[in-house]
Amino acid sequence: MDVKKAKAALQAVLFASGEAISADRLIATLGIERSTVLKLLQNLMDDFDKDESGICIIKLDDKYQMCTKPQYFDFIQRALDFRRQVPLSQAAMEVLAIIAYNQPVTKSFVENIRGVDCSNIISSLTTKNLLEEKGRLDLPGRPLLYGTTLNFLKCFGITSVSELPELKFDKERNS
Repeated sequence: MDVKKAKAALQAVLFASGEAISADRLIATLGIERSTVLKLLQNLMDDFDKDESGICIIKLDDKYQMCTKPQYFDFIQRALDFRRQVPLSQAAMEVLAIIAYNQPVTKSFVENIRGVDCSNIISSLTTKNLLEEKGRLDLPGRPLLYGTTLNFLKCFGITSVSELPELKFDKERNS
């Protein structure tokens, strides 16, 4: 397959999927070398960045997704009549931060840090597709483990949790 055709095929698959697709799946789909697919993906990303395009390709961990550029959200919202998303509460942001920085964790881990029941908040964040179940801990009761989702990465504009800002502690306060 020639380069132009492979690049067009990548673009078509990303557009049609509507969700993030792993690089491995794209490689298997096109049947070409990993380095070539990654180079073509970067090429597409650069093309969309240069153009006055309303779309872009984002990287989320080892997956890629075609999305609209954030600066055009108001137009999309008016055209599709989206209801405004309610911002997360302070409590929800705290729970999300605890899980993002320590994942995978149990609900009781979060509750030990916060000192209050977090069942409803974790349920709400799961419903909003910011958190997901990552398995179970091998302890009595087999408690669920929670971690962040690809949607979390997308919402916070990062490609992986390793890009989260470093936590700084106040030594006087934590003594």
